[in-house]
Amino acid sequence: MDIHTFLSILLYVSAIVLLIVFIIVGIKLITILDKVDKITDDVSEKVNSFNGAITTFSKAANGIANISNSVVFGISSAISKIINKKTKEED
Repeated sequence: MDIHTFLSILLYVSAIVLLIVFIIVGIKLITILDKVDKITDDVSEKVNSFNGAITTFSKAANGIANISNSVVFGISSAISKIINKKTKEED
């Protein structure tokens, strides 16, 4: 057996081993990507549930702001009417 045949056999064996290792690593990467996909789906579902709560809080805050704006407008218009009456009486 000469060196050329030995190196060819060694090359083929190492190529087969490398192919098997790549197949195993590929399978493990696919399972890892499946797990990551499940985790991202869970996270997006939880974020969407928080979005509903945030929307509810935002609507409540807007309602309270509208009520307080109308109360402040009513009080300020009443005060301005009182001040305008006093200035008209003085004239």
